[in-house]
Amino acid sequence: MNRLTTALLAISLVSASVATAVANEWTLNPERSHLAFVSIKAGNIGEVHHFTELAGSINDQGQAVIDTTLDSVETLIPIRNERMREMLFKTTQYSNASLSAKIDPAQIAAMQPGDIIEVVAESSLSLHGETQPLILKMQAAKLDDDTLMVASTEPVVLDAAKFGLGEGVEKLREIAGLDSISNAVPVTFVMVFDSPTSADDSAAAAPSAETMAQYEAYREIVEAMSSEQKEAVAALFGAAR
Repeated sequence: MNRLTTALLAISLVSASVATAVANEWTLNPERSHLAFVSIKAGNIGEVHHFTELAGSINDQGQAVIDTTLDSVETLIPIRNERMREMLFKTTQYSNASLSAKIDPAQIAAMQPGDIIEVVAESSLSLHGETQPLILKMQAAKLDDDTLMVASTEPVVLDAAKFGLGEGVEKLREIAGLDSISNAVPVTFVMVFDSPTSADDSAAAAPSAETMAQYEAYREIVEAMSSEQKEAVAALFGAAR
């Protein structure tokens, strides 16, 4: 009967561990990811800028969230960085931009290392207190078992005025002495996500506190069974006695 009890407890512990693993997310690797945008001034002069601080994830339902720290804008000109923070993004009031998108989780789950697929996703961008819908056209590439890369195949062209940034754009134009700065802002991105299985093996092997709590709950249930109940359960697992 001890063998049956041990078997039941082992099954419960493995089941809880699997449930915990399934609930884990793909996590954005900010050091390998890149988010850039283009400002167009004086009619036809384009300059490329980017953000240095990104965070995000894709959960097991295919819900992707990318958060951008607006204070991390990098234009390669310090005074312009400062003006964008203060006059355009107003980062003391609006610290982050957040993109939310839905990706078919079955597509991601079916990918093997080396696979590249086309992805079109409905999304929304929250920026400067405004939220606007977007359509993202991307490629997803499974670099290896633990690494997923998602990159834009077409620039996303944002209208700064729709996000309440038109006044900030005008202030930047005036202080720079320019004839014009376009409200149309092309954005491109490459996002790299790491799988939970890429974490240290020893850490992955250690049961979580939640798993151990479930284990203890199952143990108490098994110990409280009558002999007849244990015999009935034993029959389900064959000759466990």
